[in-house]
Amino acid sequence: MFYRDERLALFIDGSNLYAAAKTLGFDIDYKKLRAEFAHKGRLIRAKYYTALLEDQDYSPIRPLVDWLDYNGYTMVTKSAKEYTDAAGRRKVKGNMDLELAIDAMELSNAMDHMVLFSGDGDFRVLVEALQRKGVRVSVVSTIRCNPPMIADELRRQADNFIDLDDLRSIIGREQKSVNADEGGASFDD
Repeated sequence: MFYRDERLALFIDGSNLYAAAKTLGFDIDYKKLRAEFAHKGRLIRAKYYTALLEDQDYSPIRPLVDWLDYNGYTMVTKSAKEYTDAAGRRKVKGNMDLELAIDAMELSNAMDHMVLFSGDGDFRVLVEALQRKGVRVSVVSTIRCNPPMIADELRRQADNFIDLDDLRSIIGREQKSVNADEGGASFDD
């Protein structure tokens, strides 16, 4: 799947990867994730895409974004838009697909292998375009839930599919237990 001398770039659709990991019941250790793929080839870029609600006093994703920014990831963010749908429900819109696709095409001459962390079928056309330029594309998502988190057309287009669940022992955050006399709950560090 991977060659030590190939130039490798990670493109992470943050909300999609978070949803897949949550569905599988684990948290991603981004330090381990970056180290794992840096070991597989010459990692030239690790990009993480997410939308942020800027008008909130505290965003639960802000600590992660800051940590990633200081630890070898290139952060690509934009302000999410809040709106109320026809049923009166509060919704947040912050699609980063276009930004990811443009960045991947701009970097295509500098990479040999793209690892896309997303199951979004909208990326099938991007994968096809990169392949025409000679870039191999691996897609990381999961089929081990119902319904699968990866679009069938994206999985078919990719050169390689990696099930996120197969990476759990490599990139998952360790879970630590609290003593039973403290309620028996578990927490992450």
